[in-house]
Amino acid sequence: MTEQTEDPAADIAWMRRLAEEGAQTPMQGNSLLMFGGLLYGLASLFHWAAVVGLAPLDESQLWIGWVAATVAYWIILAVTIPRLRRAGVSTTANRAASIAWSGMGWGIFAMFMAMAVLGWRLADEAALEAMFALIPSIIMVFYGVGWAVHAEMQRSRKLWVLSLASFAAAPLLALFAGQAEQYLAYSAALFLLMALPGWMLMRQARA
Repeated sequence: MTEQTEDPAADIAWMRRLAEEGAQTPMQGNSLLMFGGLLYGLASLFHWAAVVGLAPLDESQLWIGWVAATVAYWIILAVTIPRLRRAGVSTTANRAASIAWSGMGWGIFAMFMAMAVLGWRLADEAALEAMFALIPSIIMVFYGVGWAVHAEMQRSRKLWVLSLASFAAAPLLALFAGQAEQYLAYSAALFLLMALPGWMLMRQARA
């Protein structure tokens, strides 16, 4: 039988290398953050415009903008992800951030599916409206978690600010629940806390 000996110094050195690797290596997939914030921000803006009568749609057609944004984003994912796998260095920090954002995306999808099933079972219009009014806030919480992992991997205070701002946006968006202005505020949050940071990180990675 062989005994495994622990080497605390080696463990500390490995953790230091991991931290330095995350801080020095640009994160991959920043374009996906930019496009996600941009597309869904536009969908939210379109939703607001339709509700206030600025777009020629009635409330039964509000899903069109969201479905269009989702289809466009899936196409971007199908094109971008294989390119990211072929190009660049896959570091531990990159993999951790990628898993966090991917898990966040699947979590949002699962949340929508759960709400759809719950709405079908309850068949209560008031309950459905209350649930869907919470969606922007819940999504901002997911984004806050994603930015927190990203910030830790990059050892970036600026990214921590984005994480905290995303968490703060959740209750602020809930203040507008039931009002058209909620989707205007949500589009601003997506542009400022996802699309713009994604674009800036993408430019930084290319520099």
